[in-house]
Amino acid sequence: MRDLSPAGLQRWTHGTLIPAWIERSVDRKAGGFIEEFTPDGQPVAAPDRSALTTARLVYTFSHAARLSGDKAALEAAQHGFALLLKAHEANGYVPKRFRPDGAVSVPRRDLYDLAFVFFACAHYHRATGDAAALRLAGATMDLIESELAAPLGGYAEDDLGALPRRQNPHMHLLEAFHALAEATGNQRWFDAANGIVQLAAERFIDSNGTLGEFFGTDWQPVAGDPGRLREPGHQFEWVWLLHHHHRLTGWEKAPALAEGLYRFGLAQGLDRDPAYPPLVLDGVGPEGRIVAPTKLLWPQTEFIKALGARVEFVADEDAAASLPRHVELMFRHFIDLRTGLWHNQLDRAGQPLPVSLPSRVLYHLFLCLAETLRVMPPHPASHGEVGDGATAN
Repeated sequence: MRDLSPAGLQRWTHGTLIPAWIERSVDRKAGGFIEEFTPDGQPVAAPDRSALTTARLVYTFSHAARLSGDKAALEAAQHGFALLLKAHEANGYVPKRFRPDGAVSVPRRDLYDLAFVFFACAHYHRATGDAAALRLAGATMDLIESELAAPLGGYAEDDLGALPRRQNPHMHLLEAFHALAEATGNQRWFDAANGIVQLAAERFIDSNGTLGEFFGTDWQPVAGDPGRLREPGHQFEWVWLLHHHHRLTGWEKAPALAEGLYRFGLAQGLDRDPAYPPLVLDGVGPEGRIVAPTKLLWPQTEFIKALGARVEFVADEDAAASLPRHVELMFRHFIDLRTGLWHNQLDRAGQPLPVSLPSRVLYHLFLCLAETLRVMPPHPASHGEVGDGATAN
């Protein structure tokens, strides 16, 4: 019988999920992490590693180690960070993909991936005190400021001039800059976070409280369906980020922006047809028309984080009631409690689709659970920083 109470979630997170994924993903023979699995959990072989997955798992195991004191999680984080550092030292930056010895295989400087290098550095430093993590973050920021800074604000997608431009890498930069600001107190990271939020307010979020995804070089939405796409998962992710930006900086416009995004996401982003599970949809139009009726795992985690932010910062009683309900829905439809595996995507009716299981999605699931446990802890706890308060006995 499953126990999804806060105490049960804490036991499962640190007693099943993290140990299972250490065992499953850490490649002690070749180095780095195994990046992809078949739907039934079998590893998919690859000759190289990605900055994205390596950084996300360094984050996950660092945060888990800090919350639980688990030496195995800390060792897994050290295993991954050593490879990030090796790749940086071999190439002068962390490339998009590299071999287990650090040699580059795909040399692109990719903004989305580098956002997670920042995030990994922040959490790894907090878990270990290792100054190398802050040096890597500083060198990476120097690189994107010198090579990826773009006219009209924000940064280029990569060093190849890829288009369209996206809000998504900037959203994750904001998350990482928040983490670095908390880890260091360095004004550089607060200023960088402020720049991203200003860009979002001016370019990403429209007057109806909807978040665009794809833009041209002038930050105008691209033509056609891509320019009209709204991803509810990202709507909710920004809600969480904006509330924490207000907590960190006091920026007075953040709560109102978060409110608009939340209201649209709540009204249009969940499947309201009683014939289907009431999960977060993958895509809608700006008027709410469903354009992607499938249901990935990660938008569910971001809705739960947004609900937690509403509980913490708005004292929203409806969100407080919805939070445990959506956690239960997520586990019922996506997650195998015994193995820690999940279905990555469902059809509208809730049936699993035969798609691969990327280990990088562990970042979404773990952070969702850490935030849920921080906001609704197993035992009374004082207000703390993001991710604090879920300490295991």
